[in-house]
Amino acid sequence: MKLFRCQHCAQVLYFENTKCERCGHQLGYIPETATLSALEPDGDAWRALAAPGRPFRFCDNAQHDVCNWLVPAEADTPFCAACRHNLTIPPLDDPANVLAWRKLELAKHRLFYTLLRLGLPLQTRAEDPEHGLAFSFLADLPQPDGSKVMTGHDNGLITIALAEADDAEREMRRVSMHEPYRTLLGHFRHEVGHHYWDLLVRDAGRLEPFRALFGDEQADYAAALQRHYETGAPAGWQENFVSTYATAHPWEDFAETWAHYLHILDTLEMARAFGIRVDPVVTNDPALTTEVDLDPYRAKDIQTLIEPWLPLSFALNSLNRTMGQADVYPFILSPRVIEKLGFIHTIVHAPAAREGR
Repeated sequence: MKLFRCQHCAQVLYFENTKCERCGHQLGYIPETATLSALEPDGDAWRALAAPGRPFRFCDNAQHDVCNWLVPAEADTPFCAACRHNLTIPPLDDPANVLAWRKLELAKHRLFYTLLRLGLPLQTRAEDPEHGLAFSFLADLPQPDGSKVMTGHDNGLITIALAEADDAEREMRRVSMHEPYRTLLGHFRHEVGHHYWDLLVRDAGRLEPFRALFGDEQADYAAALQRHYETGAPAGWQENFVSTYATAHPWEDFAETWAHYLHILDTLEMARAFGIRVDPVVTNDPALTTEVDLDPYRAKDIQTLIEPWLPLSFALNSLNRTMGQADVYPFILSPRVIEKLGFIHTIVHAPAAREGR
């Protein structure tokens, strides 16, 4: 993610801003150019100062204060590039549902920022009824058996439990499942990893190199998850996996690694936007020194990303501890995990990954 600037008054803006607090201009995000633009009324439409001469209107979901993205005025869809993938939203007659949905959309729009920057295929369910990317945000219903909505993926359909938007509920689940990290954005990045495994591994003829790194995905998935929840991760798992959940099955290993690749991209881009330099005064160790001045989306290989990431994440963790907070990035990237991240980097940058855009 990057910082933005108001085209009218030069105030620094953030991705989710809807109004410039300095000059009062309405703001809207233009996904085609990855720009947050100040707006001025133009009849029934809006004129974007960042793209003069082309009228825009807001995504229909802006009326619920869950989206600030723009749609070309002449477009034949009421929804933006992110919201057009919604299949099911929660009932809006309950204000609590609207608040939870807003939190989910903030995370989902950050996901789509990255997917669009990477140029990955983004067919909707209407464009590809069998495998198009779609989202269902579901609330738990009162049921005698006490069953709950489970977050997961099924052939391009990603279900997110509305309860995950409740900070207390999500923290309870994080602790009960022995996870060092659990966020809404993390859920979106993980689950979309399953979708892109289908597109960029299975359907792209990359099963053999995948299996060489992650293992045989033909192993019984249900049995693997049951074994994971009963016995946990094997001893020494950190040498080969980015998280304990990644040890459950090759599909989960890929999705976890995919999510971490997106974590690294997004954080490095924001660090670059702030001109962050890490240079500890107590050591001359080059492994702990970096100046984040690269565009991570143009990195030639995974090492180009890992070299600044390791000292940056060390610094971020140290800063968080000074505030009594948990580490921002409580993970270890072993050589084997970095190799898996390299596989992700290779497939997202392959020309075939951009087909269908």
